[in-house]
Amino acid sequence: MSHTLGIRQAQKQKTRQAFLDAALELLEEQSLSSLGLREVTRAVGVAPTAFYRHFRSTADLGVALVEEALGSLHPMIGATVSAAGDSDQRIAGAVELIAHHVDAYPAHVRFIARERHGGVQPVREAIGAQLARFAEEVRAELATHPEAEGWSDDDLLMLAGLYVDQMLMTASLFLATLDAPEQERARVADVASRRMRLISIGRRHWLG
Repeated sequence: MSHTLGIRQAQKQKTRQAFLDAALELLEEQSLSSLGLREVTRAVGVAPTAFYRHFRSTADLGVALVEEALGSLHPMIGATVSAAGDSDQRIAGAVELIAHHVDAYPAHVRFIARERHGGVQPVREAIGAQLARFAEEVRAELATHPEAEGWSDDDLLMLAGLYVDQMLMTASLFLATLDAPEQERARVADVASRRMRLISIGRRHWLG
């Protein structure tokens, strides 16, 4: 009996993932607010009624995509903050991590960039909640750095928000140049490095 239940659960999870993968692919060319339920079920090859065994609506599916897309960002953000510092070498390393993440997960980055200010409120709120969580994680990491001595929690959280926003902006710029000549990608990396350096300069002088 348990073996049968295990098979059913595995199949259910497989179908759910198929919905997520199909939606992510369809969303490369459109926003979530314009995505039709039947488009997704047709891409998966199931009847429309099957959709409701996994999601209440396309907005619910979008929230699940947020969890999947931003879940893949956790290791990158942690590594980027660990690499971020005042030296040009560390900043270049952080920017390179972001570029590698975009190369590995372009559809996820595109989805978040488009839907962060999109027309589906539950998805906007889910993205906002995840980004707030990222900022808290970054704040906790920054608090362990010697440079954080004398900083208040509120100021560290503000700094963390700057880093998270800059990472997302950099990811979006790399996404826009995925198929561009290497020279253009190098220009994006240079601009991103200079912005990170500017944040670092402000960090050093914040306490006066």
